[in-house]
Amino acid sequence: MISSPEPSDKLLDGVRVVDLTRILAGPYCTMLMGDLGADVIKVEVPGHGDDTRQWGPPFTAGGESAYFLAANRNKRSLTLNLKSERGRLILKKLIQKADVLIENFRMGTLEKWGLDYEQLKELKPDLIYCTVTGYGYTGPYRDRPGYDFIVQALGGFMSVTGPEAGEPFRAGIAIADLASGIYACNAVLASLYARERTGAGQRIDISLLDCQVALMSYVASNYLVSGDRPRRFGNAHPNIVPYEVFEAQDGFFAFAAGNDLQWAKFCEAVDREAWGADEQFATNPARLENRSELVKLLNQLFSTRSAEHWIQLCEGIGLPAGPINTMDAVLSDPQVLARELVVEVPHPTDGSVPLLRSPLNIPTTPSEIRYPPPTLGQHTDHILSELLSLDSAEIQALREAGVV
Repeated sequence: MISSPEPSDKLLDGVRVVDLTRILAGPYCTMLMGDLGADVIKVEVPGHGDDTRQWGPPFTAGGESAYFLAANRNKRSLTLNLKSERGRLILKKLIQKADVLIENFRMGTLEKWGLDYEQLKELKPDLIYCTVTGYGYTGPYRDRPGYDFIVQALGGFMSVTGPEAGEPFRAGIAIADLASGIYACNAVLASLYARERTGAGQRIDISLLDCQVALMSYVASNYLVSGDRPRRFGNAHPNIVPYEVFEAQDGFFAFAAGNDLQWAKFCEAVDREAWGADEQFATNPARLENRSELVKLLNQLFSTRSAEHWIQLCEGIGLPAGPINTMDAVLSDPQVLARELVVEVPHPTDGSVPLLRSPLNIPTTPSEIRYPPPTLGQHTDHILSELLSLDSAEIQALREAGVV
Protein backbone atom coordinates (compact mmCIF):
# COMPACT_ATOMS: atom_id res chain seq x y z
CA MET A 1 0.00 0.00 0.00
CA ILE A 2 1.04 3.63 -0.48
CA SER A 3 2.88 4.95 2.56
CA SER A 4 0.62 7.50 4.19
CA PRO A 5 -2.88 6.60 5.36
CA GLU A 6 -3.89 10.26 5.42
CA PRO A 7 -6.63 11.24 2.94
CA SER A 8 -5.91 14.05 0.49
CA ASP A 9 -7.16 15.62 -2.70
CA LYS A 10 -3.73 15.24 -4.39
CA LEU A 11 -3.36 12.31 -6.79
CA LEU A 12 -0.02 11.15 -5.38
CA ASP A 13 -0.54 12.17 -1.78
CA GLY A 14 1.06 9.61 0.51
CA VAL A 15 3.66 8.61 -2.09
CA ARG A 16 7.16 9.41 -0.82
CA VAL A 17 10.03 9.68 -3.29
CA VAL A 18 13.70 9.62 -2.34
CA ASP A 19 15.35 11.61 -5.12
CA LEU A 20 19.05 10.85 -5.65
CA THR A 21 19.20 12.59 -9.03
CA ARG A 22 20.79 15.75 -10.31
CA ILE A 23 21.10 17.82 -13.49
CA LEU A 24 17.89 17.44 -15.57
CA ALA A 25 16.43 14.06 -16.57
CA GLY A 26 15.99 12.66 -13.06
CA PRO A 27 15.01 15.98 -11.42
CA TYR A 28 12.43 16.58 -14.15
CA CYS A 29 10.88 13.18 -13.41
CA THR A 30 10.68 13.79 -9.67
CA MET A 31 9.35 17.32 -10.20
CA LEU A 32 6.44 15.90 -12.21
CA MET A 33 5.69 13.53 -9.34
CA GLY A 34 5.90 16.40 -6.88
CA ASP A 35 3.44 18.37 -9.02
CA LEU A 36 0.98 15.52 -8.58
CA GLY A 37 1.31 15.60 -4.81
CA ALA A 38 4.15 13.20 -3.99
CA ASP A 39 6.48 14.04 -1.10
CA VAL A 40 9.82 14.35 -2.93
CA ILE A 41 12.93 14.39 -0.75
CA LYS A 42 15.85 15.65 -2.81
CA VAL A 43 19.09 14.29 -1.33
CA GLU A 44 22.05 16.57 -2.07
CA VAL A 45 25.76 16.73 -1.29
CA PRO A 46 26.41 19.01 1.73
CA GLY A 47 27.93 22.34 0.75
CA HIS A 48 27.48 21.76 -2.98
CA GLY A 49 24.13 20.27 -3.92
CA ASP A 50 22.81 19.59 -7.40
CA ASP A 51 25.37 20.70 -9.99
CA THR A 52 22.79 22.96 -11.62
CA ARG A 53 22.73 25.19 -8.55
CA GLN A 54 25.96 26.62 -9.98
CA TRP A 55 24.85 26.70 -13.62
CA GLY A 56 24.49 30.33 -14.54
CA PRO A 57 24.07 33.14 -15.15
CA PRO A 58 21.30 33.95 -14.93
CA PHE A 59 20.83 33.84 -11.17
CA THR A 60 18.05 35.42 -9.15
CA ALA A 61 18.79 38.35 -6.87
CA GLY A 62 19.00 35.84 -4.03
CA GLY A 63 21.58 33.76 -5.90
CA GLU A 64 19.38 30.92 -7.15
CA SER A 65 20.23 29.44 -10.56
CA ALA A 66 17.47 29.78 -13.16
CA TYR A 67 18.42 26.31 -14.45
CA PHE A 68 17.96 24.74 -11.02
CA LEU A 69 14.63 26.51 -10.53
CA ALA A 70 13.33 24.97 -13.77
CA ALA A 71 13.36 21.36 -12.55
CA ASN A 72 13.11 21.37 -8.76
CA ARG A 73 9.80 22.78 -7.56
CA ASN A 74 7.67 20.73 -5.18
CA LYS A 75 10.66 19.13 -3.45
CA ARG A 76 12.27 19.25 -0.03
CA SER A 77 16.07 19.38 0.16
CA LEU A 78 18.02 17.16 2.55
CA THR A 79 21.82 17.33 2.57
CA LEU A 80 23.45 13.98 3.22
CA ASN A 81 27.00 12.75 2.77
CA LEU A 82 26.58 9.34 1.15
CA LYS A 83 30.32 8.74 1.22
CA SER A 84 30.00 8.32 4.98
CA GLU A 85 28.66 5.16 6.57
CA ARG A 86 26.34 7.18 8.83
CA GLY A 87 24.99 9.05 5.83
CA ARG A 88 24.17 5.80 4.04
CA LEU A 89 22.53 4.42 7.19
CA ILE A 90 20.28 7.50 7.38
CA LEU A 91 19.41 7.09 3.70
CA LYS A 92 18.43 3.44 4.24
CA LYS A 93 16.13 4.45 7.06
CA LEU A 94 14.51 7.04 4.81
CA ILE A 95 14.09 4.47 2.05
CA GLN A 96 12.25 2.19 4.46
CA LYS A 97 9.71 4.99 4.86
CA ALA A 98 9.50 5.71 1.12
CA ASP A 99 7.76 4.20 -1.88
CA VAL A 100 10.10 5.20 -4.71
CA LEU A 101 13.83 5.72 -5.11
CA ILE A 102 15.09 7.46 -8.26
CA GLU A 103 18.81 7.77 -8.96
CA ASN A 104 21.21 8.69 -11.76
CA PHE A 105 24.62 7.91 -10.26
CA ARG A 106 27.48 6.57 -12.36
CA MET A 107 27.20 2.85 -12.94
CA GLY A 108 28.39 0.83 -9.94
CA THR A 109 28.52 3.70 -7.43
CA LEU A 110 25.42 2.76 -5.46
CA GLU A 111 26.24 -0.94 -5.65
CA LYS A 112 29.57 -0.17 -3.98
CA TRP A 113 27.70 1.67 -1.22
CA GLY A 114 25.18 -1.12 -0.68
CA LEU A 115 22.39 0.97 -2.19
CA ASP A 116 21.67 -0.91 -5.43
CA TYR A 117 18.29 -2.52 -6.09
CA GLU A 118 19.29 -6.07 -5.20
CA GLN A 119 20.43 -4.99 -1.74
CA LEU A 120 17.65 -2.49 -1.08
CA LYS A 121 14.83 -4.86 -2.06
CA GLU A 122 15.94 -7.03 0.87
CA LEU A 123 15.41 -4.00 3.07
CA LYS A 124 12.11 -3.00 1.41
CA PRO A 125 10.62 -5.62 -0.94
CA ASP A 126 7.91 -3.31 -2.34
CA LEU A 127 10.36 -0.53 -3.26
CA ILE A 128 10.08 0.96 -6.73
CA TYR A 129 13.67 1.61 -7.78
CA CYS A 130 14.18 3.73 -10.91
CA THR A 131 17.58 4.31 -12.48
CA VAL A 132 18.14 6.95 -15.18
CA THR A 133 21.44 6.54 -17.04
CA GLY A 134 22.86 7.43 -20.40
CA TYR A 135 22.77 3.95 -21.90
CA GLY A 136 21.10 1.56 -19.48
CA TYR A 137 22.31 -1.39 -17.44
CA THR A 138 23.10 -3.63 -20.41
CA GLY A 139 25.09 -3.31 -23.62
CA PRO A 140 28.60 -2.18 -24.51
CA TYR A 141 27.96 1.47 -23.61
CA ARG A 142 26.63 0.82 -20.11
CA ASP A 143 29.63 2.43 -18.39
CA ARG A 144 29.67 5.60 -20.50
CA PRO A 145 28.52 8.85 -18.90
CA GLY A 146 25.26 10.15 -20.34
CA TYR A 147 25.16 13.59 -21.94
CA ASP A 148 22.09 14.87 -23.75
CA PHE A 149 24.08 16.40 -26.62
CA ILE A 150 25.96 13.16 -27.33
CA VAL A 151 22.76 11.12 -27.12
CA GLN A 152 21.01 13.46 -29.57
CA ALA A 153 23.86 12.75 -31.99
CA LEU A 154 24.12 9.02 -31.34
CA GLY A 155 20.35 8.46 -31.28
CA GLY A 156 19.73 9.89 -34.75
CA PHE A 157 18.04 13.16 -33.82
CA MET A 158 20.79 15.37 -35.22
CA SER A 159 20.86 13.45 -38.50
CA VAL A 160 17.37 14.74 -39.32
CA THR A 161 17.63 18.18 -37.68
CA GLY A 162 19.05 21.22 -39.43
CA PRO A 163 19.21 22.59 -42.97
CA GLU A 164 19.49 20.30 -45.97
CA ALA A 165 22.99 21.61 -46.62
CA GLY A 166 25.39 22.36 -43.79
CA GLU A 167 25.98 20.95 -40.36
CA PRO A 168 23.46 18.90 -38.36
CA PHE A 169 21.81 20.67 -35.42
CA ARG A 170 20.90 19.64 -31.91
CA ALA A 171 17.57 20.69 -30.43
CA GLY A 172 17.51 24.07 -28.69
CA ILE A 173 16.52 22.27 -25.48
CA ALA A 174 17.93 19.12 -23.83
CA ILE A 175 15.29 16.98 -25.50
CA ALA A 176 16.79 13.58 -24.59
CA ASP A 177 17.04 14.55 -20.92
CA LEU A 178 13.53 15.96 -20.74
CA ALA A 179 11.98 13.03 -22.60
CA SER A 180 13.80 10.59 -20.33
CA GLY A 181 12.38 12.36 -17.30
CA ILE A 182 8.87 12.06 -18.71
CA TYR A 183 9.33 8.38 -19.64
CA ALA A 184 10.77 7.67 -16.18
CA CYS A 185 7.77 9.32 -14.54
CA ASN A 186 5.43 7.18 -16.66
CA ALA A 187 7.26 4.01 -15.62
CA VAL A 188 7.14 4.93 -11.93
CA LEU A 189 3.44 5.77 -12.05
CA ALA A 190 2.66 2.46 -13.80
CA SER A 191 4.71 0.64 -11.16
CA LEU A 192 2.83 2.35 -8.34
CA TYR A 193 -0.45 1.32 -9.94
CA ALA A 194 0.74 -2.29 -10.29
CA ARG A 195 1.94 -2.34 -6.69
CA GLU A 196 -1.55 -1.45 -5.49
CA ARG A 197 -2.76 -4.69 -7.11
CA THR A 198 0.18 -7.01 -6.46
CA GLY A 199 2.11 -5.52 -3.53
CA ALA A 200 5.33 -6.02 -5.51
CA GLY A 201 8.06 -3.48 -6.12
CA GLN A 202 9.74 -2.88 -9.48
CA ARG A 203 13.18 -2.33 -10.96
CA ILE A 204 13.10 0.37 -13.67
CA ASP A 205 15.98 0.91 -16.11
CA ILE A 206 15.55 4.17 -18.09
CA SER A 207 18.19 5.04 -20.67
CA LEU A 208 18.61 8.42 -22.37
CA LEU A 209 19.56 6.61 -25.58
CA ASP A 210 16.49 4.34 -25.43
CA CYS A 211 14.27 7.38 -24.97
CA GLN A 212 15.93 9.33 -27.77
CA VAL A 213 15.57 6.41 -30.19
CA ALA A 214 11.90 6.08 -29.15
CA LEU A 215 11.40 9.77 -29.94
CA MET A 216 12.47 9.10 -33.52
CA SER A 217 9.01 7.50 -33.90
CA TYR A 218 7.71 7.91 -37.46
CA VAL A 219 11.18 8.85 -38.77
CA ALA A 220 12.50 5.47 -37.63
CA SER A 221 9.35 3.80 -38.97
CA ASN A 222 9.90 5.43 -42.36
CA TYR A 223 13.36 3.85 -42.48
CA LEU A 224 12.20 0.45 -41.21
CA VAL A 225 9.51 0.29 -43.89
CA SER A 226 11.41 1.76 -46.83
CA GLY A 227 15.06 1.11 -46.10
CA ASP A 228 15.77 4.70 -47.18
CA ARG A 229 17.95 6.68 -44.82
CA PRO A 230 16.03 9.75 -43.52
CA ARG A 231 17.67 13.08 -44.25
CA ARG A 232 17.46 16.66 -43.06
CA PHE A 233 14.71 18.87 -44.44
CA GLY A 234 15.38 22.03 -42.42
CA ASN A 235 12.01 23.13 -41.09
CA ALA A 236 10.09 21.08 -43.64
CA HIS A 237 8.18 17.86 -42.97
CA PRO A 238 9.49 14.69 -44.66
CA ASN A 239 5.98 13.42 -45.46
CA ILE A 240 3.74 16.49 -45.83
CA VAL A 241 3.99 19.51 -48.18
CA PRO A 242 3.50 22.38 -47.47
CA TYR A 243 4.43 22.03 -43.80
CA GLU A 244 7.33 24.31 -42.89
CA VAL A 245 8.56 27.84 -42.23
CA PHE A 246 7.97 30.45 -44.93
CA GLU A 247 9.23 34.01 -45.28
CA ALA A 248 6.66 36.78 -45.39
CA GLN A 249 7.31 40.46 -46.16
CA ASP A 250 8.42 41.19 -42.60
CA GLY A 251 9.74 37.87 -41.31
CA PHE A 252 9.19 34.16 -40.93
CA PHE A 253 6.07 32.26 -39.92
CA ALA A 254 4.97 28.62 -39.76
CA PHE A 255 2.34 27.33 -42.16
CA ALA A 256 0.89 23.88 -42.79
CA ALA A 257 -1.69 22.37 -45.09
CA GLY A 258 -1.98 18.93 -43.56
CA ASN A 259 -4.23 17.34 -46.19
CA ASP A 260 -5.57 17.87 -49.69
CA LEU A 261 -8.79 19.49 -48.47
CA GLN A 262 -6.85 22.10 -46.50
CA TRP A 263 -4.61 22.71 -49.47
CA ALA A 264 -7.59 23.28 -51.78
CA LYS A 265 -9.18 25.62 -49.26
CA PHE A 266 -5.96 27.64 -49.04
CA CYS A 267 -5.61 27.87 -52.82
CA GLU A 268 -9.15 29.21 -53.07
CA ALA A 269 -8.58 31.76 -50.28
CA VAL A 270 -5.49 33.23 -52.01
CA ASP A 271 -6.99 33.15 -55.52
CA ARG A 272 -4.69 30.37 -56.69
CA GLU A 273 -7.30 27.74 -57.58
CA ALA A 274 -5.04 26.63 -60.43
CA TRP A 275 -2.53 25.33 -57.88
CA GLY A 276 -5.20 23.16 -56.33
CA ALA A 277 -6.16 21.74 -59.73
CA ASP A 278 -2.61 21.34 -61.07
CA GLU A 279 -1.65 17.64 -61.10
CA GLN A 280 1.78 18.64 -59.79
CA PHE A 281 0.24 19.98 -56.57
CA ALA A 282 -3.28 18.57 -56.22
CA THR A 283 -2.35 15.66 -53.92
CA ASN A 284 0.17 15.33 -51.13
CA PRO A 285 2.27 12.69 -52.97
CA ALA A 286 2.44 15.07 -55.94
CA ARG A 287 3.38 17.99 -53.70
CA LEU A 288 6.10 15.87 -52.11
CA GLU A 289 7.52 15.06 -55.55
CA ASN A 290 7.41 18.73 -56.57
CA ARG A 291 8.34 20.20 -53.18
CA SER A 292 11.01 22.63 -54.43
CA GLU A 293 8.81 24.23 -57.08
CA LEU A 294 5.83 24.60 -54.74
CA VAL A 295 7.87 26.07 -51.91
CA LYS A 296 9.36 28.60 -54.34
CA LEU A 297 5.86 29.64 -55.46
CA LEU A 298 4.61 29.93 -51.89
CA ASN A 299 7.56 32.06 -50.79
CA GLN A 300 6.92 34.38 -53.72
CA LEU A 301 3.29 34.70 -52.64
CA PHE A 302 4.02 35.13 -48.95
CA SER A 303 6.67 37.80 -49.61
CA THR A 304 3.93 40.18 -50.74
CA ARG A 305 2.26 40.64 -47.34
CA SER A 306 3.12 40.58 -43.65
CA ALA A 307 3.34 37.39 -41.60
CA GLU A 308 0.39 38.57 -39.51
CA HIS A 309 -1.73 38.94 -42.66
CA TRP A 310 -1.11 35.33 -43.66
CA ILE A 311 -1.63 34.03 -40.14
CA GLN A 312 -4.95 35.82 -39.89
CA LEU A 313 -5.99 34.56 -43.33
CA CYS A 314 -5.21 30.97 -42.33
CA GLU A 315 -7.01 31.34 -39.03
CA GLY A 316 -10.07 32.60 -40.88
CA ILE A 317 -10.28 29.46 -43.02
CA GLY A 318 -9.26 26.99 -40.32
CA LEU A 319 -5.70 26.26 -41.44
CA PRO A 320 -2.77 25.97 -39.02
CA ALA A 321 -0.32 28.87 -39.05
CA GLY A 322 1.60 30.75 -36.39
CA PRO A 323 4.40 33.19 -35.63
CA ILE A 324 7.94 32.13 -34.74
CA ASN A 325 7.76 33.46 -31.21
CA THR A 326 10.76 34.42 -29.13
CA MET A 327 10.54 33.52 -25.44
CA ASP A 328 9.25 36.96 -24.43
CA ALA A 329 6.50 36.68 -27.03
CA VAL A 330 5.65 33.14 -25.89
CA LEU A 331 5.20 34.16 -22.28
CA SER A 332 3.06 37.17 -23.20
CA ASP A 333 0.94 35.27 -25.73
CA PRO A 334 -2.77 35.60 -24.90
CA GLN A 335 -3.28 31.82 -24.90
CA VAL A 336 -0.31 31.27 -22.58
CA LEU A 337 -1.63 34.02 -20.31
CA ALA A 338 -5.13 32.53 -20.35
CA ARG A 339 -3.72 29.15 -19.34
CA GLU A 340 -1.74 30.82 -16.53
CA LEU A 341 1.44 28.98 -17.45
CA VAL A 342 3.67 31.40 -15.53
CA VAL A 343 3.19 31.77 -11.79
CA GLU A 344 4.94 33.73 -9.04
CA VAL A 345 5.86 31.49 -6.13
CA PRO A 346 7.02 32.63 -2.66
CA HIS A 347 10.70 31.86 -2.10
CA PRO A 348 12.80 32.04 1.09
CA THR A 349 15.71 34.03 -0.39
CA ASP A 350 14.04 36.00 -3.19
CA GLY A 351 10.62 36.89 -1.85
CA SER A 352 9.16 35.22 -4.91
CA VAL A 353 10.39 33.59 -8.10
CA PRO A 354 8.63 33.18 -11.47
CA LEU A 355 8.12 29.56 -12.51
CA LEU A 356 6.39 27.65 -15.27
CA ARG A 357 3.23 25.94 -14.08
CA SER A 358 2.90 22.18 -14.49
CA PRO A 359 1.36 21.16 -17.83
CA LEU A 360 -0.37 18.28 -16.01
CA ASN A 361 -3.69 20.08 -16.09
CA ILE A 362 -6.23 17.95 -14.22
CA PRO A 363 -9.13 20.24 -13.31
CA THR A 364 -10.84 17.62 -11.13
CA THR A 365 -7.70 17.23 -8.99
CA PRO A 366 -5.43 20.17 -9.83
CA SER A 367 -1.68 20.07 -9.42
CA GLU A 368 -0.13 22.96 -7.55
CA ILE A 369 3.23 24.32 -6.51
CA ARG A 370 3.30 23.48 -2.81
CA TYR A 371 7.04 24.09 -2.41
CA PRO A 372 9.28 26.45 -4.37
CA PRO A 373 12.61 24.99 -5.54
CA PRO A 374 14.40 24.52 -2.21
CA THR A 375 17.56 26.19 -1.01
CA LEU A 376 20.36 23.73 -0.32
CA GLY A 377 19.52 21.66 2.77
CA GLN A 378 16.50 23.82 3.54
CA HIS A 379 14.48 20.94 4.97
CA THR A 380 17.25 18.79 6.47
CA ASP A 381 16.34 19.33 10.11
CA HIS A 382 12.62 18.96 9.51
CA ILE A 383 12.99 15.71 7.53
CA LEU A 384 15.33 14.12 10.06
CA SER A 385 13.07 15.03 12.97
CA GLU A 386 9.80 14.22 11.17
CA LEU A 387 10.75 10.90 9.61
CA LEU A 388 13.59 9.59 11.79
CA SER A 389 12.63 11.21 15.13
CA LEU A 390 16.07 12.75 15.61
CA ASP A 391 16.24 15.62 18.10
CA SER A 392 18.10 18.90 17.57
CA ALA A 393 21.21 17.73 19.46
CA GLU A 394 21.50 14.60 17.31
CA ILE A 395 21.07 16.61 14.14
CA GLN A 396 23.69 19.12 15.25
CA ALA A 397 26.11 16.27 15.96
CA LEU A 398 25.55 14.91 12.45
CA ARG A 399 26.18 18.36 11.02
CA GLU A 400 29.42 18.76 12.98
CA ALA A 401 30.56 15.34 11.77
CA GLY A 402 29.92 16.34 8.14
CA VAL A 403 27.18 13.75 7.66
CA VAL A 404 24.48 16.34 6.82
